Amino acid sequence: MTQEIIGLGQLLKDIEEKSQGQEKISIQHVIEAVGLRSFAPFLILIGLILFSPLSGIPGMSTAMGVLLLLFALQLLMKRNYIWLPQWLIKRSISSEKLMDALHWMEKPARFADRWIQPRMDFIVRRYGTYAIAGTCIFIALTLPIMEVIPFSASTAGLALTIFGLSLAARDGLLALIAFILTASLVLVVIVAVI
Repeated sequence: MTQEIIGLGQLLKDIEEKSQGQEKISIQHVIEAVGLRSFAPFLILIGLILFSPLSGIPGMSTAMGVLLLLFALQLLMKRNYIWLPQWLIKRSISSEKLMDALHWMEKPARFADRWIQPRMDFIVRRYGTYAIAGTCIFIALTLPIMEVIPFSASTAGLALTIFGLSLAARDGLLALIAFILTASLVLVVIVAVI
């Protein structure tokens, strides 16, 4: 899979193909589908899981928060490869649930793929990457709280997906949209907690 411009549709297809014939799909299978060097697709994947109906599974938002925190810290440290502990890589869900979620996401993915293009790339290079990683760390730390706030995890998933797409396609405009979406999410969480 290319690390340059990546379409959501292609990412979903790659995951589906890699998961064929499996009863349970582990995080390791999914990582192999997106590639160990592919930070942007991995961020997109976490976002899609949170945005999909899978986020309704109890504990899924917290598990994705742990993954996101590990990912974002490595992005902040400018690592070349994604590293995850074995106990986390071996976690799995049923193939049926994953396939349902992938099929549910196909239509929005096709829509999004029409709007992605390189622009304002200064926002997603160097210091912009640090800002995105810091924002992802913040989202990761608040995901357990979002388990009890309706639709907040899905909104976080949308922001993460957009951040991932912005990094993959060098699309600074998408990054700005994701920053704005995250700011609105912060307001929703603050209002819900108070």
